Amino acid sequence: MAESSVNNGVNVGALLAAREALRSAPQAARFTWRASCKWQNGTHSHTKVQGFHGLGEEQKHKTEFSFEADHPEVFASEDLGATPVEHVLVALASCLTAGVAAVAQNRGIQLRSVEAKLEGSMDIQGILGIDSDVRNGYDDIKVTFHIDADASKKEIEAIVAQSQKRSAVYDIITNPTNVSVEVV
Repeated sequence: MAESSVNNGVNVGALLAAREALRSAPQAARFTWRASCKWQNGTHSHTKVQGFHGLGEEQKHKTEFSFEADHPEVFASEDLGATPVEHVLVALASCLTAGVAAVAQNRGIQLRSVEAKLEGSMDIQGILGIDSDVRNGYDDIKVTFHIDADASKKEIEAIVAQSQKRSAVYDIITNPTNVSVEVV
């Protein structure tokens, strides 16, 4: 357990207690996350997130969260939000960074600052229909962390590796996920 003098803002005790409680009730560990997206105009959409199912019942965030998505003017759009592929980078950065904080707290390592820079490379010939042999998504994503902490470089690398190992978004991006799309 982390030393009480370390405070990265993560309640590791509660996380570990939840993990132990879910060991004896694995059905409660099944979560369903939801988002509701409405087209606005052109390539602009507005997505809301509030309710989800977990711990065996319906849950709600304290507030409803909203996300704008659009494409930049270079794609003849209005640039009213981050592109959907940028939202993927946001999700990955947020998930890995949260993991770094939690792992550091659990290991008794005080963080002073954590910054993740992400770059995703893609050839847009696929999504534009220019070349059907070019994939529509990222060719690669590079994550670079700058972490200032009371730890050696080796300890920091181990924290990042553990965060990567436990990251849901990293898993979603790096492993196939069944996605069904239907019209009702």
